[in-house]
Amino acid sequence: MKANKTSRTAQYMALFRALESQRNLNDRLFSDPYAIYFLDPKLRLTVHLSKNKQVSKYISTTIQNKIPGAFSSGLARTKYIDDLLQSTILGGVTQVFILGAGFDTRALRLDFLKSVSVIEIDHPNTSNFKIGTFKKRIGKPLENITYCQIDFNKQSLDELAVQYHFDFTKPTTLIWEGVTNYLTAEAVSNTFAFISKFPKGSSIIFTYVHQEILTNPSSFLGGEKLLKDLEKLEEHWTFGFLPSELPDYLKQFNLNLIEDLGAKEYREKYLPNRNEKGYEFYRVAIAKK
Repeated sequence: MKANKTSRTAQYMALFRALESQRNLNDRLFSDPYAIYFLDPKLRLTVHLSKNKQVSKYISTTIQNKIPGAFSSGLARTKYIDDLLQSTILGGVTQVFILGAGFDTRALRLDFLKSVSVIEIDHPNTSNFKIGTFKKRIGKPLENITYCQIDFNKQSLDELAVQYHFDFTKPTTLIWEGVTNYLTAEAVSNTFAFISKFPKGSSIIFTYVHQEILTNPSSFLGGEKLLKDLEKLEEHWTFGFLPSELPDYLKQFNLNLIEDLGAKEYREKYLPNRNEKGYEFYRVAIAKK
């Protein structure tokens, strides 16, 4: 990420959520009235224009041509993680951590989190922009949200835990969306070690990219162009897993893999009528202690 800039990819995800929120109530996967606040004027105008069906179709086609599969994958992924998170709350979780929160608005838009303690952890650039935006648009942030700032490649979550007095006795769900692919192997390992400190019954919901997108990007539709575009944004992808190796990797942290779906699978689950292809290398997994 460029110095003193927020993540561009975080803004694109906010764009996707804002566009989905403009759809008819019966057609949308979810509603995120806050996502539009994080967009620059040009993208905000795009959202407003998307209320016209023909314009909306043009926007979807343009995004698909530019980043195949990213739009539908991002929408389905958002809903899938929402549902996984709710299942853990219903299972007794009383605390949620969002690692690398970006412009995630779950603490605001999901009613089932209103009585749950939510701790958001992110890079200072993105976190400060988010806090400032909320103060400007909605006033004082909710009392159940705590914002913590960290650079995952340079700082220790253990140090942050001491600073903010994290409670490791509560059953906890951690969401780690859109982060692992930007980290080093050591940073990923250290984060899973941190996660393993929470009690039995805690869960981690995380995304990762198939390792092959990094070693052989041409094996995936749009893979080569995507990596080149990320280089221009200085948001390099540096880490991935092979799905077949993930269960054993997690076991060393006392975590059992519960489910691991690729973009094709969660698109079919939530958007069965959308025929978009691409982004099949992007995956969502949930593991439980």
